[in-house]
Amino acid sequence: MVESIARVRHIRVTPQKARRVVALIKGKQAQEALAILKFAPQSASEPIYKLVAAAIANARVKADKDSEYLDEQDLYVANAYVDEGTTLKRFQPRAQGRAFQIKKRTSHITVVLATPEVADAAPAAKTKKASK
Repeated sequence: MVESIARVRHIRVTPQKARRVVALIKGKQAQEALAILKFAPQSASEPIYKLVAAAIANARVKADKDSEYLDEQDLYVANAYVDEGTTLKRFQPRAQGRAFQIKKRTSHITVVLATPEVADAAPAAKTKKASK
């Protein structure tokens, strides 16, 4: 019954490219997600790998704090999403005195890991709010 969140902000990966990698791990077990990310050829897979590893560590610390038993094999990626961060605007000189704008996009990536008990309890809470 542990849920952990890990976030990285202002990472220098475009959101479109990061979403391709995040889609590979949604709904997978945490250890399986790490294996997928380790061998994924995309450049965004390295920071997302570190983020999933950090979320596992967060779950371990949270379980120790609450004196709960945590089997890391039970953790799975409950939710993972990429939001657009700030865009760095740079200019490159071009011919005849013109300037060409370069947009260096950044991302905010969030990974939520949970154990199956938390995921089963969450939809029940949402249905109670909807019925009111």
